[in-house]
Amino acid sequence: MAGAARGRRCRGAVLLLLVASVLAPLVLYGRSPVPYLPDSTVARGAFDRGDGSGSNLVWPQMAASEVSLAKDLTIERLGEHKNRVLSATDDWQAVEVARSHPSEKKIDTWEDPVSRDADQVVAVGNDSAQSTQDGMIKEVVSTDGRADGFRDPGDSRVAEEQDGQGMDEKELQDATELEHKDGSGASENNIAGTDTAGNLTSSLNKESIADTSSDQTTHASANADLATLVSSTDHSATSPDATIRIIKDQLIRAKTYLGVLASRGNHGTAKELRARMKDIQRALGGATDDGMLPQNVHGKIKAMEQTLGRIKRMHDGCSGAVNRLRTSLHSTEERLQSHRKDANYLAQLAAKSLPKGLHCLPLRLTNEYYSSNSNNKDFPNTEKLEDPQLHHYAVFSDNVLAAAVVVNSTLVHAKKPANHVFHIVTDRLNYAAMKMWFLANPLGEAAVQVQNIEEFTWLNSSYSPVLKQLESSSMIDYYFGSGKARPGENPKFRNPKYLSILNHLRFYLPEIFPKLNKVLFLDDDTVVQQDLSALWSIDLKGKVNGAVETCGESFHRFDKYLNFSNPLIASNFNPHACGWAYGMNMFDLSEWRKQNITDVYHTWQNLNEDRLLWKLGSLPAGLVTFWNRTFPLDRSWHLLGLGYNPNVNEKEIRRASVIHYNGNLKPWLEIGLSKYRKYWSRHVNYDQVFIRECNINP
Repeated sequence: MAGAARGRRCRGAVLLLLVASVLAPLVLYGRSPVPYLPDSTVARGAFDRGDGSGSNLVWPQMAASEVSLAKDLTIERLGEHKNRVLSATDDWQAVEVARSHPSEKKIDTWEDPVSRDADQVVAVGNDSAQSTQDGMIKEVVSTDGRADGFRDPGDSRVAEEQDGQGMDEKELQDATELEHKDGSGASENNIAGTDTAGNLTSSLNKESIADTSSDQTTHASANADLATLVSSTDHSATSPDATIRIIKDQLIRAKTYLGVLASRGNHGTAKELRARMKDIQRALGGATDDGMLPQNVHGKIKAMEQTLGRIKRMHDGCSGAVNRLRTSLHSTEERLQSHRKDANYLAQLAAKSLPKGLHCLPLRLTNEYYSSNSNNKDFPNTEKLEDPQLHHYAVFSDNVLAAAVVVNSTLVHAKKPANHVFHIVTDRLNYAAMKMWFLANPLGEAAVQVQNIEEFTWLNSSYSPVLKQLESSSMIDYYFGSGKARPGENPKFRNPKYLSILNHLRFYLPEIFPKLNKVLFLDDDTVVQQDLSALWSIDLKGKVNGAVETCGESFHRFDKYLNFSNPLIASNFNPHACGWAYGMNMFDLSEWRKQNITDVYHTWQNLNEDRLLWKLGSLPAGLVTFWNRTFPLDRSWHLLGLGYNPNVNEKEIRRASVIHYNGNLKPWLEIGLSKYRKYWSRHVNYDQVFIRECNINP
């Protein structure tokens, strides 16, 4: 009787899965079931209008390239959905064959393909996959938004951001929200699956089995499961990423079980599982081979396997669905990682592109500068340039319009504009254009100076380690050659801007301004919103650098930027020390000269010639150079994130003295976040003749 009842339950579960699989496309797209239509037809119905206009109904504000990517992801998802239906059909046929031949014993070895929880697992998995796909486009564009980082392969506290591998913070939040729902276990995109899962879960709750195994049995079973997992891994034990594959497999199973636990109200076990997932994800970090994993990773794997084993025994009826879902997720995640890499590369390419208008502007200004008959091309108020009693700003940029916004926004909010002096340093290519802009747009009582970096004859390869490294053949081939990046390497670190001398000129402020005592450094992607005069009256208490700290939880601490597996770094710095932001920094040049900071910078830059201490960029070099020499400023002085984070609080933006568009999404690019562009564009005079001629619009 028990066998017959179980057979009826199996047939009922499979039948419900088939019905849900056929009805779900009808509910979602209002068309024929997926197995009988070409995938391209379904995708077109989901994204295009019925009138053939081709306009996007799902995401009307999305760019064409993003819609194309979303279509591709939807087509892949529908194909996987069809495969699950066909797989369930095969299992049903196997049951029928076994029932028609009772003399054969194969039915005893056949495993229940779909239990009462199976539909629920599939529904939860579908919901999670859909959420991941919907958020991928924004995720890959903004992965470069945070400061340049180095993921420490020997530390388990690597920040969970940017790399796109494993479960990120958004997935944890989604899982937490799912835990507090009413048990349906699925979103609006899985209406049929939700109803089925709710009925099956209600039935299963009546027959749930308590976990009465002892700790010894739990450990033994977990070890057995782990051994089975290792033996079933696609790669052999000698594969360089065998352990990484085990971790990823555990995360896939954990995500599946998490939805089941939440729907059944088992919040205690769900909380434990989320903690295990977060712990093992931190251990995984951005590792691409087993050698990059921390030493304690095997203990974390064993602990995770014990938790998964205990949950499996509590919900052993889900094993068939879990196995099929695991195979599907493995394949899907591999393809997703490939698409993420491609999208990340395209995002980096878009961030480095120059809009046509911004390409036109310096050309038009340069032509005007050299064709002008005026012999007087000097700025007024030159006597203020070396007056230490005034407020001096340093802006190093090759972007004329960006530098103009920094200057304009500062003067608009200055209480006494006559006390402000702007020192702009640019390269030879943009020198004439930069100078012509400020000649055509005078600053009134304020003073401005435009310098060509090539006029600094003291700045050469024999003095600057960066210039020396730039001239090496290996560095030139790496950054300017056609060679491909190493596997797992972030393509942003191959951007030559990280070796730009303009980017490192901030370490030579005393040499550039020998007669000044204090200088406020501003990046060209900042906008000033309040009078900054009070910064010059802040007592830095003997420190050289005044900056806003950026640490929060595990993000933006030293171990994110520096390689603490290197003994030189580990012995000199604290991995938990709080990082700080470049972009708005008050530098005490008197203390700088007294403490000989430039030599400290040269020492560390020479030690990092092979890039083993940190990846390229000015922030890691600044962290080691100004270690124990940085004074923390109030956070309201400098707000970051407008170049990558779409969720910056509007009140904080209005309250901040300086807002910073750090990241790929610059306000002058088409890919910039439109909701934040207004703070930047309000300081651009679009009626200016050169801007009109270059067709630059808000």
